[in-house]
Amino acid sequence: MKLKVNGIDIEVEDSASVNPHDLDLQRRPVVLLIMGLGLQLTAWPDVLLQELVDAGYRVIRFDNRDCGLSSSFEQRGKPSLLWALLKFKLGLKIRPAYTLSDMAADALAVLDALDIQRAHIVGVSLGGMVAQRVAIAAPERTLSLTSIMSTSSAAGLPWPNSSVLKILLSRPKATQEEDVVNYGVHLLKAMGSPTYPIAETQLYATVLQHVQRSPNFFGILRQALAAMADTTRTSLLMRIKAPTLVLHGKADPFFPYACG
Repeated sequence: MKLKVNGIDIEVEDSASVNPHDLDLQRRPVVLLIMGLGLQLTAWPDVLLQELVDAGYRVIRFDNRDCGLSSSFEQRGKPSLLWALLKFKLGLKIRPAYTLSDMAADALAVLDALDIQRAHIVGVSLGGMVAQRVAIAAPERTLSLTSIMSTSSAAGLPWPNSSVLKILLSRPKATQEEDVVNYGVHLLKAMGSPTYPIAETQLYATVLQHVQRSPNFFGILRQALAAMADTTRTSLLMRIKAPTLVLHGKADPFFPYACG
């Protein structure tokens, strides 16, 4: 379903929508899932969603702004990630199309639109950074925080693996579907677990599904700029009072272990 929040459209899926008249489903404790950089709500594994529902939770997931079926910010142009990285290293100000605080406000507005007062906030990668922002901005609404393979963005933390960074700084060879899918598969393979690799056929099918659902490639770059520009979050993390779980892989090539 599409919700109009903060002046934009946000695509939302709610496990309670299967039967909107079932009060038990509506009153369950809520888990709000926030996906990572450029990834859509469909990236959450079905088995995880079902396990949460079976455990008695109401599960809400959504497409972040500039991703999937939510509003695109195409009118804000195609940023240069290389130029932004250079400015970041030099300590110069980055001016993103929107901020992580804006994205956190979208998450809270989704809860408002569904008349939900409090939720367990779960974010993965960039979504973990947004989830941290939610916990900072609305402690009274955060039952718990789970930050998965994300980062505090503290100064001095290691950068992504050079091979991952090289792919991120590149672009698909062309704008045809096949080229965009191949780029996505190449990136996910580089970012994936070296110990538990996903079969390339499965990766291809997943990326193809995402591209066919929404081919908003440059939204990834605009979201990345929002993350790089979020330089004040680190000093605010100590304000988080909610029970917090940090999950991080020791061989993570995108956000190395220290980032967790």
